[in-house]
Amino acid sequence: QVQLVESGGGLVQAGGSLRLSCAASGFIFRLHSMDWYRQAPGKQRELVASITSSGGRTNYADSVKGRFTISRDNAKNTVYLQMNSLKSEDTAVYYCYARAFSSWGQGTQVTVSS
Repeated sequence: QVQLVESGGGLVQAGGSLRLSCAASGFIFRLHSMDWYRQAPGKQRELVASITSSGGRTNYADSVKGRFTISRDNAKNTVYLQMNSLKSEDTAVYYCYARAFSSWGQGTQVTVSS
């Protein structure tokens, strides 16, 4: 079955950086687009970034453009989210999502202190 396991979250000061990882299994990873979402307390889950199967095309929410970078390593079945210049409003649980299977990871908490 499809399994997505996120890691790399934590507590960081504003202006700092984190890199999230999502290890995928149970499907042919290199054939599928992947997404990162986030959900802040009291807010709806929102799409942060997307990447095509080859990694050739990416898309970002306006709120993270220029600060976050999504990438993937198809040899390792892993998708990444590099987050730089973090702000307090980036505080949320971050989820990996395999769109083709409507499958979510368990999430990883990112907390940015101001």
